[in-house]
Amino acid sequence: MSLPEFPVEGGCQCGAVRYRLKASPMSVYNCHCKDCQRFSGAAWSMSVTTSRDNVEQLSGTLATYEKPSQSGRIISMQFCAHCHGWLWNLPQSAPGMMVLRAGSLDDLDWAQPVGNIWTDSKAAWVKLDPDLVNMPGQPSDRESLNKAWTELTGKDH
Repeated sequence: MSLPEFPVEGGCQCGAVRYRLKASPMSVYNCHCKDCQRFSGAAWSMSVTTSRDNVEQLSGTLATYEKPSQSGRIISMQFCAHCHGWLWNLPQSAPGMMVLRAGSLDDLDWAQPVGNIWTDSKAAWVKLDPDLVNMPGQPSDRESLNKAWTELTGKDH
């Protein structure tokens, strides 16, 4: 798979919040947890994991909602303060990491998921590709997802 030339940009629905992803992420995967289903309004959300140092907020004001996740961990969810578009999470269990919402990227054609997490919570009609990294719940680490991303893209994070 071919990656774009980084940096790439993204933002919220109204355009108030803009950000720049400066380099290839660690991984891209789908999350099927109930929180992602409720917040995205879909059967899953796409996650782009990266280092916080790899993202530069260019404009706008953020609103934060701290929520205990399905795993019991606290997640700091960040939204545009104006349109409330969900932009990213700052997991307290992984300081220095950021989980971008892939749909907030201006172009997500390159953001091909390499796996799925929280598959035990997926909608019954969702068909998972058995060749991807599939995990029943919250992974203790994301190394298998990161490895799959590196193998797909040829880029180490």
